[in-house]
Amino acid sequence: MKQQATRVGLVLLVGALGCIRDTRPQRDRGAAGLIENTETIKGPLKHRCAGLGNSGASKRCEEARYLGQIYVRKLDVGTDVCLEGGFGDEPGGACLARAQVADSRPGEVLLEVRGAKPDSRWFHKDQNQYWFEETALVDLYLADHGY
Repeated sequence: MKQQATRVGLVLLVGALGCIRDTRPQRDRGAAGLIENTETIKGPLKHRCAGLGNSGASKRCEEARYLGQIYVRKLDVGTDVCLEGGFGDEPGGACLARAQVADSRPGEVLLEVRGAKPDSRWFHKDQNQYWFEETALVDLYLADHGY
C-alpha cells in the first residue's frame, strides 16, 4: 500500500511539473534546465530579392543576400553586432541597437541585446536574449542595406 501511494505521489508530481510555465522575459535561455522560453525571431517565408524579378536590382539584391548569408554564418560567440541601423557593419555611431552573439545552433543565432538608443525598437529589451533564424538575420541585413 505504501509503495502504491508513493507511485501515485510521483505521478502527481510529474503531472504538476508538466503544467508549470514561466512567461516572464528570460535573460538566460535555460539550456541546462527543463524549460526554455527564449523568443525565436522567425525569418520571412519569401526572401526580399524574390519580388524584384529579373532586373538589375534583383541581381544586386542576390549579391547582397549572398554576402548577408556569409556574414551571418561567420558570426561567433562574443561577436558584437549592430542589431538596428547597420546590421552587417561594425557597430558605430549610427547603430541604434547593439547586441552580442551569445550562442549558436544549426540555422539559428542567439543574440543578447546589450545597448539600445531611445529611438530603437529594442530600447526596453536590454539584456534580453533572442534566437534569430538565419533567414531573419539575412533579411535584416538586406533591409539595412536598402533592399
